[in-house]
Amino acid sequence: MYIELPEKRYYKIGEVAKAFQVNTSLIRFWEKEFAIIKPKKNAKGNRLFTQEDIVNFKLIFNLVKERGFTLEGAKQKLKKNPEGIFKNHEIISRLEAVKSELQKIKDQL
Repeated sequence: MYIELPEKRYYKIGEVAKAFQVNTSLIRFWEKEFAIIKPKKNAKGNRLFTQEDIVNFKLIFNLVKERGFTLEGAKQKLKKNPEGIFKNHEIISRLEAVKSELQKIKDQL
C-alpha cells in the first residue's frame, strides 16, 4: 500500500489514520500491541508520530491487513526476521511509489 503523507517531522493520529484509511482507535490499539511503535506525546497528551513510526505502521498494516497475519503472527514475524521484513518492505514501497508516479504521468497524457 502506497501512503502519501507530506514530509513532516511529526504526524497527528488523525493524519496517520486518514493515510491508512483506518480508524484512530486501530492506530491506538496497534500502538499498545506492538512495541516498535513509540509516539511522542505533547503537553496535552496528543500522540505525535515520527517517520519511523509511519514505516512501522506500514509494516504492520502489510502483515495484518494485506497478508492476513494475526496480531500474534505479525509480532512473531517482526521478532524472527525484522531485517528481512524491513528490506522487502522498503523495496515494495519504492516500487509502489514508482508505480504511483507512472500512473500520474499516464493520467496527464
